[in-house]
Amino acid sequence: MGIELCLTMNMDIIDEIHIARKQYLDGSIPTGFQRTAIVGVNGWLPFKGRKLTVTHVSIEEDSCREVKDKGHQIIWRTDRLGMPLTETVTGPELVTPYEVKDAILLCGMVARSTGRVRTGIGASRQDVNVSVRGGERCEIKGVPRAGFAVKLVHNEGLRQHNLLKIREELRQRGLFQPTTIKMNAYDISDIFTDVDLGFTQRALQAGGKVYAVKIDGVAGIAQYPTQPDTTFLDELRGRVRVIACLDEAPIVLSSAQMPEFANKHRVLERIRKRVRLGENDDFFIVFGPEGDCRTAAEEIRLRFCDATVGVPKETRQALVGGFTTFERILPGPDRMYPDTDSPPTRVTPERVAEAKGRLKTAPWDRIERYMSWRVPEETAHYLIRRGGADIVDAVVEKTGVDGLFAAITIGQRVKALKRAGVPVQRLGAAEWTQIFDRFTDGRMPREAVPAVAQRMAQDGLDADAACAALGIALRGRDQWLGSVDGLTMEGYDSARADCDEKRVRFLAGKAVRMLKGKAAASEVAAFIRTKLNAEVTK
Repeated sequence: MGIELCLTMNMDIIDEIHIARKQYLDGSIPTGFQRTAIVGVNGWLPFKGRKLTVTHVSIEEDSCREVKDKGHQIIWRTDRLGMPLTETVTGPELVTPYEVKDAILLCGMVARSTGRVRTGIGASRQDVNVSVRGGERCEIKGVPRAGFAVKLVHNEGLRQHNLLKIREELRQRGLFQPTTIKMNAYDISDIFTDVDLGFTQRALQAGGKVYAVKIDGVAGIAQYPTQPDTTFLDELRGRVRVIACLDEAPIVLSSAQMPEFANKHRVLERIRKRVRLGENDDFFIVFGPEGDCRTAAEEIRLRFCDATVGVPKETRQALVGGFTTFERILPGPDRMYPDTDSPPTRVTPERVAEAKGRLKTAPWDRIERYMSWRVPEETAHYLIRRGGADIVDAVVEKTGVDGLFAAITIGQRVKALKRAGVPVQRLGAAEWTQIFDRFTDGRMPREAVPAVAQRMAQDGLDADAACAALGIALRGRDQWLGSVDGLTMEGYDSARADCDEKRVRFLAGKAVRMLKGKAAASEVAAFIRTKLNAEVTK
């Protein structure tokens, strides 16, 4: 499957595939490593009038998915553990959030066009790398939908831009590099013994501590904005939550953002004296087990050290609303090493040729053909993503039906039937060929196609039986002419844009409903139009 995907994307296939181990130390893979292997390199996809580079495609095993992370304990679900994945990596050539969304959809459409991948929410996930000029690469992990990428990428770009502004502010204060950041941590549990704050009281009653972490020269930096409605203080909270495992809100408090409580002014004054707070200094309060508080103090120092550099290389978690939060430090190349239990696999030219013979039409070639049929672009994409394109192509080839009619029926009408609860997934290329055969042979009117498909899907009938059950059978003009000739305009609302064509459509609708599949709507409408024109002439 990986070779087929690579060939579709114009890639060079690796002659000898080597399996590597990628370290995962959070428990999401019980072995502690994920097996991964590069299959193809140096590919490209047609994208907005240019070529989008595909650097490589790999196959790998999926990890567990996290369902709960509380303190030092993570709970995982193993329902997708070990499931085979393909990973497509594009070059750093996307320049707007909307291009990221379109590239995600394109890569997903290529994978789905093979007909050999799962679909549905979570089956396709994206890791989006974002960087701005002067910054570093950050990875947004596990974006579940292409549309979510637009706001996530925009907000991450804004965050990095603001982090660079914070770096400039720190440099103006003389904090040029990590070694210039000075930190001291103080146990202030005695000060908070009688303070009426639920989170600090719970920490103390559980045997924990309250610490004040003083950072020299960073007064006010915690209030600088990063993402919309977030500040640099949220950067500190993200690091402390993940690495120090202090996750009870508000996780970290700053001197400028303290909740209201009795004697607040006196308590803050005592803290300032205890930590010997200078005019340009700031302090941050953390609470919980003593060891975690000390870890939190060090992480706060390290985050300010990173701020002197600008944008730290991080993997960030996508949140609802288009925001991100810290997940882990971005790993380096040392994370990968050879899997000593798996020998290399040679890929022969014969195997590549065999895979090339199984390839389906490339999705961009299909879209070009469908657009020439005047199929709406959205419908063309839907057919390719959902597997309907193979059915459309087979039906058009075998029955000679108009491509636009087949695409609209299978790409739009079927979607409506599916939403109504009709099990249309029972209808494959053979069943649709039966339906369109009856239409092209003149045994069934055009407008009866959805009704026949619905009856076939619900009752498991073939096309002939479904038509018989619905009473659908085209009759000669002389057999229905008398019924249509006697129709009247009763019920017609002449107050609404009255015109000849409206009258034709009104009478044709009445006739088709009355005839119930015994005459083609186009033929009935033509007869009524002729009749009305003759009456006007008289």
